[in-house]
Amino acid sequence: MNKELLYKFFEGTASVEQGMKIKAWMEASAENEQAFYKERKTFDAILLNSYRSDAAPQQRAASLFKKTIAAPWFRMAAVVMLTLLISHLYEQYRAGSIMEKMNTVSVPAGQRANIVLPDGTNVWLNARTTLQYPSDFSRRQRTVILNGEAYFDVTENKKKPFVVQTRLYHVEVLGTRFNVDAYSGEEGFETALMQGRVKVTSAAHPSRSIDLSPEQKVYLKDGKLHLTAIRDHGPYRWKEGLICFKDAPFRDMMKDFEKYYGIKIEIHNTKVLKYYFTGKFRQSDGIDYALRVLQNDIRFTFEKDNDKQIIYIR
Repeated sequence: MNKELLYKFFEGTASVEQGMKIKAWMEASAENEQAFYKERKTFDAILLNSYRSDAAPQQRAASLFKKTIAAPWFRMAAVVMLTLLISHLYEQYRAGSIMEKMNTVSVPAGQRANIVLPDGTNVWLNARTTLQYPSDFSRRQRTVILNGEAYFDVTENKKKPFVVQTRLYHVEVLGTRFNVDAYSGEEGFETALMQGRVKVTSAAHPSRSIDLSPEQKVYLKDGKLHLTAIRDHGPYRWKEGLICFKDAPFRDMMKDFEKYYGIKIEIHNTKVLKYYFTGKFRQSDGIDYALRVLQNDIRFTFEKDNDKQIIYIR
């Protein structure tokens, strides 16, 4: 990351777009985050030294102010006030743009929710999903922050793009219907487009992006995005409360159950791995019911450890 841009950000003179770029770069890796705070410390040290120097040519002010600021206690207070101001601006940037208040909606395991955003956009939230959005969108764009899976029916506004920020990628649209799957505890990422157009951009490398057309999806595999056609809309029926499978391997089904119900599943009976399943379950029926239904076709037993939140397939 360019040091000059970072210092503009620390000074509070960077634009919202520049601040968003820095935020995305910082959150892309632990190394970037460490580098950010290292430069912040350097900046604070330089700032402190500049206030301690009475001969700084760029610091021109009225003579009365010069006499006042010469006092050590006032210089330190000024540094503290400026640092607090920069920290406040930084927290605002982390929220996505400069705005007064962020609302947070969190959906527990095994449930889903439907909300309407301030611009009229309709959003369905899957289990174990958190969405952050402002009480009122900024003038330039409509930004929300997603951790989990959500289906968006975006109200069209050509002058104000709608941006979904996730840990790895950002999805930008004007008005469309699409699904985003981006749980922070998992390495996977997917965006499926049903209507309109979207652009998926890497959070770490904003210059890298992929445009999607209707009935296309992009997914992360081996560290790269892959573009393909949507051949089955079953996986996106979760907003109807359904968990759908089509020729799905047993292991993949268990991964979906883990995602929906927030529980870990350990498979000790390897014989079950040869089976594939087509069908659907209601999310509200619970995982115990789903496993008992599968037992009608596949021979296995299961044991649940409620304290550890683990299910053992034997």
